[in-house]
Amino acid sequence: MDSFIFKGLPTRVIFGRGKLAVLGHEVERLGLTRVAVLTTPQQRATGQEIAGQLGPVLCAGHLDTATMHTPLEVTEDALAWCREHRVDGLVPIGGGSTVGLSKALSLRTGLPQICVPTTYAGSEMTDILGQTIDGKKQTQRGPEIQPQVAIYDPDLTDTMPIPLSITSGFNAIAHAIEALYAVDANPIIEYIATEGIRKLVGAMPELEGPNSRAARDEALQGAWFCGVSLGSCAMALHHKLAHVLGGSFNLPHAESHTALLPFSIAYNEPALNGQLDTARHALRTDNLAQAIFDLAKTLGAPTSLAEVGMPADGIDAATEIAISQPYSNPRPLSREGIRALLDDAYHGRRPS
Repeated sequence: MDSFIFKGLPTRVIFGRGKLAVLGHEVERLGLTRVAVLTTPQQRATGQEIAGQLGPVLCAGHLDTATMHTPLEVTEDALAWCREHRVDGLVPIGGGSTVGLSKALSLRTGLPQICVPTTYAGSEMTDILGQTIDGKKQTQRGPEIQPQVAIYDPDLTDTMPIPLSITSGFNAIAHAIEALYAVDANPIIEYIATEGIRKLVGAMPELEGPNSRAARDEALQGAWFCGVSLGSCAMALHHKLAHVLGGSFNLPHAESHTALLPFSIAYNEPALNGQLDTARHALRTDNLAQAIFDLAKTLGAPTSLAEVGMPADGIDAATEIAISQPYSNPRPLSREGIRALLDDAYHGRRPS
């Protein structure tokens, strides 16, 4: 057996239907009395309701300015708001955009974070922060970014629209796929990542059917596992490309992950030696890239970057950005190879 190092994540996880009710207890447990509830504008009503439940004894107010890809200017405005309201903790309610704003604020202030995810993005389980600065997405990692608490309540995902649920699910699966071939992968993460993939692949087709409630439970638990996978391992090509496309072209994050994933897998597979075997077994396939592509198509998710808004003339620019900084990846990066990957992904050509 190969040797390995495994370090468990420090985030306290509370999972189960109705568990939003313990939010006030968690705020008190951390000794906080003036938390800021954060949301996007689209989740304003949910944020206001939760801020009201916490009440003035625990909550300083609700801020609904979280934006996709965490632009620096949005963070700076939110930072001024937090200082004005003497905020002593952060409660992001939502997906990657809201958790991203919370992480950006925490990085600058040291404020603790109690995350309440309502999507399958998984950011709440990672020490990763991606910020858009001067039109480019810059990513950093560090223990100071890791949230202190994550409360997973499937009740909050029941109203997530099906299209968003599906792309958010593929976003989570992408975390697990990259963890399986990460340079610092280990048997514990292999198990967690594979189980996350299995749960999501099984749940996503059932989200609209008579078993939707149970499927939502499975999907959120799978997303948690996938988030743990990403939070425990180094990112590779797929996440780098997703960040490039988001920061440079403002493409929607989950949809970009969905459209890219089959092609990232196809690019890396020639350099792998069985690392994706467990994922193939989870999807009952011999060709993982094709299986992911076909599942996305069956579930009505985007299968091309053109569908999610990438301009055709952006392929060359994205290629140059992607290869401009070295990072770990199973297959060496080449300008020709990355451009071909992006061209296939742009046109949505089914992987061979």
